[in-house]
Amino acid sequence: MNPIRTARTARMIQKELSELLLADTRLTRGVIISVTEVRLAPDLSSARCYLSIFPDAKGPEILKTLQANTSTIRYDLGNSLASRMRVIPELYFYLDRSEEYARKIDELLDANPTHDYTRDEESEGWISSLDDE
Repeated sequence: MNPIRTARTARMIQKELSELLLADTRLTRGVIISVTEVRLAPDLSSARCYLSIFPDAKGPEILKTLQANTSTIRYDLGNSLASRMRVIPELYFYLDRSEEYARKIDELLDANPTHDYTRDEESEGWISSLDDE
């Protein structure tokens, strides 16, 4: 399958899925869900949907609810994409941990400031205070 078409289809599914989850408040009451990424299989048979859920404490609970209602969500997605796709991929939901991972890296860097990196405008790169020694 053409990678450009796959990426375009993934973005289309991401947009429609976001709108669907926003409109369906009975599944997501009191929770903000963002569809951060959709990764499609090359044959468009399956889609991995990465979700960012706020508050974080409700993430696993909401994920279980969405996984239990995957067939209904896929059906609703099929209705909204009927004119653009013949077959709707099988949906798999995952929690997107990238923000949490980035936060942990920032905490580790702040906790152990062994290097002082500053931006060097002339070379358009990063220099370390250790380079001067």
